[in-house]
Amino acid sequence: MSAQPKISVVLPVRDEEELLPGTLESLLRQSEPDFEVIAVDDGSSDGTAGILAGFAARDQRIKPAAQDRAGIVTALNRGLAEARGALIARIDADDIAHPDRLRLQAGFLDRAPETGLVASRVEYLGDARKNAGLAHFVDWTNTLTSPERISLYRFVESPIIHPSVMFRRELAGQYGDYRDGPFPEDYELWLRWMEKGVRMAKLDETLTQWRDRPGRLTRTDSRYSVEAFYRTKAPYLHRWLERHNPRHPSVTVWGSGRASRQRLKFLTDLGVRVEAFVDIDPRKIGYQIGGADVIWPDALPGPGNCFVLSWVASRGARDEIEEELGQRGFRLGEHYLPCA
Repeated sequence: MSAQPKISVVLPVRDEEELLPGTLESLLRQSEPDFEVIAVDDGSSDGTAGILAGFAARDQRIKPAAQDRAGIVTALNRGLAEARGALIARIDADDIAHPDRLRLQAGFLDRAPETGLVASRVEYLGDARKNAGLAHFVDWTNTLTSPERISLYRFVESPIIHPSVMFRRELAGQYGDYRDGPFPEDYELWLRWMEKGVRMAKLDETLTQWRDRPGRLTRTDSRYSVEAFYRTKAPYLHRWLERHNPRHPSVTVWGSGRASRQRLKFLTDLGVRVEAFVDIDPRKIGYQIGGADVIWPDALPGPGNCFVLSWVASRGARDEIEEELGQRGFRLGEHYLPCA
């Protein structure tokens, strides 16, 4: 390892004595040797500290940092502050890195100076049958590899999985690091950086095994609830519409279910006005919601005469809506945008 490593891997950890050794072993098997691991122990009460000390004694690239329990955002920013590498890679303490992960991601960023962040496809380590929603989410994110698709689908859900990313350390100094609040810290960071023009890509290779367990924060913390995601993206989506919707603040919303309308309120409270709702339920056609007519898809004005937000959470329904809009000449990002 050089005096100043090329890559700093930021690894926040709390009470992971069972799985942490596997994560660290996967990092020590990397084909790219020029890295350090900033392992921030967020007040563990099990054997995590001893495991980190043992690995640090074995390999000087493992650099433990201890703090009192302060949460993942504080741990992440502590890792960023202590990182010396020009590139930051993320991994969680229960995930596994492919041996070529650091080499391939760093090589991509070296060849693509216009790109600020690169992720990878991930393998879901969990019960895909019991937790089908999360497994489908992983499958969906794995389809988003180009910067254009990552950008245009960012208001559906987080288009990249946090522990699979590598980014240029300078971005945190330019556009801010992780923020703490009632929202998913990674999704907010991607939205903020992309709004500033940061280009994000994803390698076709599967380079991270992402573990799903009942006690993970995304299952137990309200910051990662569905409502929190909608609340987080609303102001960013509003500003995107200001710049890209020629009919702003007017939109046509495809989807009028109760849950969709409740989550749409985060956006309408910012001044977006719904001209009409599109639905295929004959019981809803002809009614009004907040003064906006509910219409059949056939009654939708053509491209240029409306801007459509696809507000249907079902992946299959979203695909059908996009196919229908495409057949009618609507172009993604120009005439419509998927948002749920």
